[in-house]
This record gives sequence, C-alpha cells and structure tokens, in this order.
Amino acid sequence: MSKTAIILGATGLTGGLLTELLIKDPTYSKIKIFTRRPTEFSSPKIEEILCDLLHLEAVKEDFTADIIFCCIGTTKAKTPDRDLYHKIDYGIPIAAAQLAKENNIATFMVISSIGTSAKSPFFYVRTKGEMERDLLKIEIPHTYIMKPAFINGRPDEDRKGEKTLKLLMRVMDFFMVGPLKKYHSTQAMQIAKAMAYLGIHGYQDSTIGNAQIKELSNAYSV
Repeated sequence: MSKTAIILGATGLTGGLLTELLIKDPTYSKIKIFTRRPTEFSSPKIEEILCDLLHLEAVKEDFTADIIFCCIGTTKAKTPDRDLYHKIDYGIPIAAAQLAKENNIATFMVISSIGTSAKSPFFYVRTKGEMERDLLKIEIPHTYIMKPAFINGRPDEDRKGEKTLKLLMRVMDFFMVGPLKKYHSTQAMQIAKAMAYLGIHGYQDSTIGNAQIKELSNAYSV
C-alpha cells in the first residue's frame, strides 16, 4: 500500500537527504513538505505547503498523512536567542505531534541527540530532553526518537570551521571503543536511511541510538 509522508525540515541536510530517498522509494506516492520557503525538489510526488512552522495549527487541514518525519532542528550558533531556540527545537516537534494525534497519523519520527535529559541544568540539552519526554506523553502508536551523536554531512556542504571539527571527530572516533562507541559521529545519510527504513518496517524500541541508526541504515534499500 502506498504511503503519504509529511517532512518537516526538508531544506536541512538530513531532511533533504531523506526527501531524496523517499522520492525514489516506491513505498511513497506523496511527500508533503511543510516549509517557509519553496524548495528545489522536482518530483510529481512532492506537494509543498508554504507556512510558518511555528504556527502549524494554521495548516491543520493539510496535515494529513501516514507518517511524519520531523527533521527540524537548530543550533546555539544559528539561534542564540533561547526563546526562539525553544520554539523551534521543542515547539515545532510537539505541535506537529499533537496535530498527528488529532489527525490519526500513527507514525512519528523526530531527530534529537544523544545525552539529552529533561533534568539537565544545561538549557540546550534540557530542551531536547523535554521535547522527547512530552512527545512520548502524546502516545502516537509508533513514535521513534533518533539520537545520533555529532552529525557529519556532505563534504561539499562544510560551513566555516566544520572541516576541522569533522577531522577531529574522525580521530576521536578511532579511540571511542567499548562503552564510548555510542558517541561515534553519525553520517546524515545514515540517519536518513534509518528513518526511511523505520517508515516501512518499524522497530521494537522508540529510542534509536547510534548503533541502531547504523544497523537500520545498512538494512535499507530502494
């Protein structure tokens, strides 16, 4: 049976890679992209809904699908204002999940991060932890929280300073063995493939760590 997917964050790295995968995947007949600006994706599967992602309730009638992929996320560097950061990293996923519940969408995925905690004294870690906690309270039947460590992307999309960080992560990855292996850096494509796999096959756990992301990524094929 063909599926309709909603993607939030299709203009970002992981969301963009996921969109490219779903365009090629015959499982999906329609891909709804909710975005504040037009994208460059070209496919008869794509339907763009231009909107303010901070006010998703305004497009509730369009928010219908079989599955939601929430790839929304920002960083301290991009969004230094804490109030806006909270509205993006907490507010958008929770609002989307609430609409999913109201519209009987049974599968919801979101990208978070390793090491999050709703009880953390650190704002950025706590924000994602609170999002995860409150997302699970909404009780969407199939909820998956992706928890990668540092995310590596395409080599041609390096921002200033990231090449050095990525080289450092490669060195650190070499020494991360045993219990530290869960902190290995993760390729954005691995996350995208793991999410695409989950959309078809599901998984027994709601929390998807680095090891599971790599396992599911390797299992995905179109």
